Amino acid sequence: MSDRFPVWVSVTRDDGRVEQVRVGSAVKTGEGFTIAFDSMTIGSSPMSAAPRAAAPARAASGTTASRPPPPGGGDGLLLPNYGRSKGMPVSGASVQDLEFYANGARRTLADPGKARWHDKEKQLLAAIEAEIARQRGEEPPPPSDDGIPPPGDEDAPF
Repeated sequence: MSDRFPVWVSVTRDDGRVEQVRVGSAVKTGEGFTIAFDSMTIGSSPMSAAPRAAAPARAASGTTASRPPPPGGGDGLLLPNYGRSKGMPVSGASVQDLEFYANGARRTLADPGKARWHDKEKQLLAAIEAEIARQRGEEPPPPSDDGIPPPGDEDAPF
């Protein structure tokens, strides 16, 4: 298993579309991560650097910084590791891609031989359906109250 992970940011376009843009990669170092950013430009010319506020750099020491939840549905969940949007956040993915992954989750849930993954697939499907509803301007489906607690740090794949 690789200890290198893609780093994405959500970019909101003028027309309201949210697009995921890869900005670099993170490498696992001890208890934390070191992030290497790719060269970035916006539009036709590079942006000038904005003044930075002093902030402690703790990513490599293992201390996690708090961050706001991603916009829209998804709760920070990532799409499965297959298909053209593999590993991207649920939030901001195209409706076409979301429907593709939702169908995969439904197939897994319909297969009793894959019961060991059903809890994870239910969470993923709920996040995908909420993001589809958000993008279409609809009311998101009510969360299922099946007694399963939300995922925590111990559920992280690394």
